[in-house]
Amino acid sequence: MNIFRFAGDMTHLISVLVLLLKIYATKSCSGISLKTQELYALVFLTRYLDLLTDFISIYNTVMKLIFIASSLAIVWCMRVHPIVRRSYDKDLDTFRHYFLVAASFILALLVNEKFAFQEVFWAFSIYLEAVAILPQLVLLQRSGNVDNLTGHYIFFLGAYRALYILNWIYRYFMETHFSRWIACIAGLVQTALYADFFYYYYISWRNKAKLQLPA
Repeated sequence: MNIFRFAGDMTHLISVLVLLLKIYATKSCSGISLKTQELYALVFLTRYLDLLTDFISIYNTVMKLIFIASSLAIVWCMRVHPIVRRSYDKDLDTFRHYFLVAASFILALLVNEKFAFQEVFWAFSIYLEAVAILPQLVLLQRSGNVDNLTGHYIFFLGAYRALYILNWIYRYFMETHFSRWIACIAGLVQTALYADFFYYYYISWRNKAKLQLPA
């Protein structure tokens, strides 16, 4: 494992912890897209099917279980928790995410590194993760309001993908048989989707910093 992948994993973990902190501390999921969270749960469940067949390392297994469990916990809170679910912005979270699922699955059947059960679902999870943030970005655009924790959550998600691009570049030059080109292309698409958010996140951060400066 290289430093870029480790940093990406930790940044991804931070994004999940930030979101869980928002939900459990405020007992609210306002500003969070349930559809994006459901897509992420599907991403992890299909990507980590190898938990049933292969053992790579304790670190690898623990991280996979954390991401599966945390994504399911977030979906459970937003759908079932008697207090949290009341704050869900259902009227704003109207993106038809099932189109993303269908398109990703069809693409995985057509474009994969090996036409095998786990490889097809791995490709599906990669394609789906690249666009899973779209319902969240649309919800934020419609609401016109981003609280600090939600903003930090999306920022760390974007940073995680950017770090993984550096990881793939490093592996391309350092590993003889590196072939995860599907992940590279999907990662670039996903990072591009965050570009607009990063710009407004920076503007918001700069304006807040100016307000805190002494007159």
